[in-house]
Amino acid sequence: MKTEDSLEALKIRAYGRTELAQLYFPNLCPQVAYRKLQYWIDVYPGLRQQLIEHGYRLHARTFLPIHVQLIVDAIGQP
Repeated sequence: MKTEDSLEALKIRAYGRTELAQLYFPNLCPQVAYRKLQYWIDVYPGLRQQLIEHGYRLHARTFLPIHVQLIVDAIGQP
């Protein structure tokens, strides 16, 4: 993760699930980065439920812009 001083705003757009995960965890292999992002989504209170309420499905291959915004709001910028 980047420090506050070096944060660049993530463009809110649709991202592939692995693409977004690798922005958060660039030093991990794609599969591990994805699993770790899923873990974080489960750890943050209510985030998984908010995503589902906005149309997210567990096996979806893409995070829609609204999903990306919810993740960034909960977890922070990658």
